[in-house]
Amino acid sequence: MATDLSHIRNIGICAHIDAGKTTVSERILYYTGKNYKIGEVHEGTATMDFLQDEQERGITIQSAATTCPWVHKDREYKINLIDTPGHVDFTIEVERSLRVLDGACAVFDGKEGVEAQSETVWRQADRYRVPRLCFVNKMDKIGASFDFSFGTIKSRLGANGIAIQYPIGVGHEHKGIIDLMNMRAFYFEGEKGENRIERDVPADLKETVEKWRHDMVEKIAELDEALTEKYLEGKEISVDELKAALRKGTIARQCYPVLCGAALRNIGVQMLLDAVVDYLPSPSEVPPVEGTDPQDKEVTMTRPHDKDAPFSALVFKVVSDTHGDLTYIRVYSGTLQKGTRLLNPGNNKKENASRIFEMHAQNRIPLEEVSAGNIVAVVGIKDSYTGDTLCDPDKPIILERMLFPEPVISMSIEPKTQDDKRKLSEALLTIRREDPSFRFTYDEETQQTIISGMGELHLDIIRTKLVRDMKIGVEVGKPKVSYREAITKKVEDVRGLFKKQSGGRGQYGDCVISLEPFSAAAAEAEELDFTDSIAFENAIVGGVIPKEFIPSVEYGIRQTAITGVKFGYPLINIKATLTYGSYHDVDSSQVAFEQAGRLALLEAVDRAGPVLLEPIMKVVITVPNEYLGNVTGDVSSRRGMIIDTDDRGVVKLVNCEIPLSELFGYTTSLRGMSQGRASATMEFLEYRQMPRNLQEEMMGEKNKEKAAKK
Repeated sequence: MATDLSHIRNIGICAHIDAGKTTVSERILYYTGKNYKIGEVHEGTATMDFLQDEQERGITIQSAATTCPWVHKDREYKINLIDTPGHVDFTIEVERSLRVLDGACAVFDGKEGVEAQSETVWRQADRYRVPRLCFVNKMDKIGASFDFSFGTIKSRLGANGIAIQYPIGVGHEHKGIIDLMNMRAFYFEGEKGENRIERDVPADLKETVEKWRHDMVEKIAELDEALTEKYLEGKEISVDELKAALRKGTIARQCYPVLCGAALRNIGVQMLLDAVVDYLPSPSEVPPVEGTDPQDKEVTMTRPHDKDAPFSALVFKVVSDTHGDLTYIRVYSGTLQKGTRLLNPGNNKKENASRIFEMHAQNRIPLEEVSAGNIVAVVGIKDSYTGDTLCDPDKPIILERMLFPEPVISMSIEPKTQDDKRKLSEALLTIRREDPSFRFTYDEETQQTIISGMGELHLDIIRTKLVRDMKIGVEVGKPKVSYREAITKKVEDVRGLFKKQSGGRGQYGDCVISLEPFSAAAAEAEELDFTDSIAFENAIVGGVIPKEFIPSVEYGIRQTAITGVKFGYPLINIKATLTYGSYHDVDSSQVAFEQAGRLALLEAVDRAGPVLLEPIMKVVITVPNEYLGNVTGDVSSRRGMIIDTDDRGVVKLVNCEIPLSELFGYTTSLRGMSQGRASATMEFLEYRQMPRNLQEEMMGEKNKEKAAKK
């Protein structure tokens, strides 16, 4: 039987690494009756961290979904819960989870307050317009401070936090929680804190909590005109009125209720579940999902969160499995029965949802059907991946896709044996299907497979997966930077003469060229082919070189440029003009003129001021104001150039250009100099001339390599 939409909550638990998200999730599973014992992260027994890497490292690597019941005020609610990673390297897991959730619970460390990844996750949730609760965890930690942590929510996130609870004691003295709405104290007794005991507010805290309650009432009253009037007139505002206004403000993202507790000591999690029901929206309270018409992308469409509407769902995760891929979907509208044929309007392919499962971490509970508002996994989907839409074939719609972060770090990976080589490309495709933030390419120049990801830990996890799970032997190392060669001035009348006599028929090719720096815009203006950033013009008159040999000269020039002239890297942005030459009736051939073209180019480049170009990356750094000096100083030390800085509230966006060769390990370095609070995105901008001293260093290294090979 389908659950009433108003009794469903789709929520995520997200925060900085080690703030206690998974511990909170484990308590939720225990108190809702989903688990009969509590799993612990530090013991490697957490239900939601079921991957071997997660258990060994004690961190969450991939998001895990579960569904659990919760009874609040004598009504049963269905909570679809996703536990997300906290490490910045796995930010894609948070990204795709937030895209399909209606609400989230941001967990903070009671001693540290808002940390680096907390800010990243908060900005992601803002982008997807997700209402949030805040849970200040670890109030039992030495040095914990609710006042400090609450302050960082405003100062670092710029968020309108409203405290609705206050801790009874901190550190070893943390015993319970005061509910500021009802001004009652709650203690959690029993072996696992399962018994909620209600008492009067302790006398020594009365003055403090009355001040906190006064602030809470004032902030809530500001959210509603009628309550503002009441407050200014000094009239009493009832608890029901406060809760209704706070719920409305939270769903509209005008405010964020702040709760507290200590999940590891089983304090406050049941009250967090009550707050999820009280303040976060059900699927029916969020706006209808938006999409576009597959036939006309300009036409916008919506689907209501209704089980009787045409079916639509978004694929937000694919997990490769020996029994068939598991495709996680969020159902936005309609009802799906197992065995139903669906359409992926993005690629126009039909899919078959042969089986439907409600997920509990890695365990599956089979379902006959699923309706709007739910999150499930489906088996039988073959050609749909993260971000794709599945819908009713007769009523197609393409839902808004999610954003995938661009990789920021790369390394080379090489198979150890021929058998490993055969298996590697298929394995990398499988990983790419599961993880859209992972990329891989084969570099023809360096003969390496380059894998790219969100950080060193991300790539290390992928390497472990290849070696341990997929049984493929690989060696990893740093990739080589792909440089380019160019010239700085025009040269004319450079001769290339290839003459060979060997008793019988000889070889003779003779050409004269001019060579100059050139651009794509100039090639377009002159209507010249600019393949591989090389233009060739034939200016021969009077037939001094027969027509059939001219393409051979061009071929010789192009092939020599592609393989490199002085430094061994491709030569780009040049125009070669064939101006004169001569031929022999018997000894001239296509091969001879290819060689003549090659010799002419080698000589011309030597005279034309050859230089080495390096790839320049456009880098955008998001950094809190207090670390701006550290970051800009570091950019300068990497031969970087700051273009501009932009204020974004409590953070600055630094736009700069930095050579790729200076960016290996940059993500790790950036985290170190900003206590993990800065992040960066980068993309290729252009090739630019390398400083002369560095070119000479590179030439010296190349000469040493050549000498070593001899």
